[in-house]
Amino acid sequence: MPSSEVVQARLLAAFPGARVEITDLTGTKDHFQALVVAREFEGKSRVAQHQLVYAALGELMEGPIHALALTTRPPT
Repeated sequence: MPSSEVVQARLLAAFPGARVEITDLTGTKDHFQALVVAREFEGKSRVAQHQLVYAALGELMEGPIHALALTTRPPT
């Protein structure tokens, strides 16, 4: 199971300069809460923003991460 640091590193690699906050909600490394504020989200719908995050996490979303409470937005 990935640690919060691994998830954060993945997202920072995909969204350089982003604000990324990851919380392990259960301590089991498979239920996370994430806040991602990235300029790559500007002009994109919430669905499109979430799709970018899922793509960045890749295979982690296919099993190792069971649940992800996700908040995304462009910088204000």
